[in-house]
Amino acid sequence: MFGYVVRRMMSAVLVILLASLAVFTIFFLGPASPAQPVCEAASRGNCTPERLEAIERSMGLDKPVLEAYGEYMKGIAVGREVVIGAAEYDCDAPCFGISYGTRVPVTDELKERIVPTLLIAIGGSLVFLTVGVGIGIAAAARRGTVGDRVMVSGSLLVSSVPYYLLCLLAWLYLTLKTNIFPTTGYFPLSDGDPFKTFSGLLLPCLVLGIASSPVYARYSRGQMVDTLGDDFIRTAKAKGLRNRTVLLKHGLRAAIVPIVTIFGLDFGTLLAGTIFTEKIFDVDGIGVWGLDAIRPPQDLPILTVTVLIGAVFIVVSNLIVDLVYGVLDPRVRMG
Repeated sequence: MFGYVVRRMMSAVLVILLASLAVFTIFFLGPASPAQPVCEAASRGNCTPERLEAIERSMGLDKPVLEAYGEYMKGIAVGREVVIGAAEYDCDAPCFGISYGTRVPVTDELKERIVPTLLIAIGGSLVFLTVGVGIGIAAAARRGTVGDRVMVSGSLLVSSVPYYLLCLLAWLYLTLKTNIFPTTGYFPLSDGDPFKTFSGLLLPCLVLGIASSPVYARYSRGQMVDTLGDDFIRTAKAKGLRNRTVLLKHGLRAAIVPIVTIFGLDFGTLLAGTIFTEKIFDVDGIGVWGLDAIRPPQDLPILTVTVLIGAVFIVVSNLIVDLVYGVLDPRVRMG
């Protein structure tokens, strides 16, 4: 098991390094110069080629991409001094740069933005796992009945509605019109009112979870139907075990491995940023942060860190899935 864990962790580190190099190279060699918005702001819209070249030189953008990438990674490890135009900033590790708009370390803003995104991802995951897998198990246990058809049809109906429209309708009718959820948004735990934080994120988590649950309902139903036809399930029933025990202890345990796969990918994607959820429900998370950074003038350090953090979350989620595989199915780690 130890060797299996080491191999998976080494693979994850390699993928993260390659992803960081790809992200940095794409923005570094992009069609627009990263120094352009700085030059425009410093010259009040009168950025000359000479001034742009001088700013690029001061920011180290005239260096080869691998040399600039090495300095960027060094800043993440030990910190560095960042030059933007004529100003110099001390950026402590982990240094992802200085925001062009706010002129504060990107790491400081990241610490504030990551908390609401993390809470929404965890809350939404709990909802769609509970609802989706629960419906899938119930439908598989009633295969071919009216109840099965109703649950499958209901999941298809929910999944046919575009997610952004579902968010907008929930906000309009449940917050503005009926006031069932009077406040939505993120209220920091540091304010000393955990209930306000919970109530502000409750509707976003519910909408996110319900919108994602049909995928898990259909997938878990299919896996459970296949598993319930296996010989060991018939043996368990022949021993006189209760249906609930057969479903949850034997059937679900055998069908859970593929469900873990899609959950790992979905959870990593949610951590990378739930743009529609954050934008409609007024949550200042990573998704909205990255979306605002795209607007002119583009804030390159923020764009870089949001893409990089998203890649890290997805890779780490897959690593955790691989390790869970080894626990659930010994054949995986032995292979």
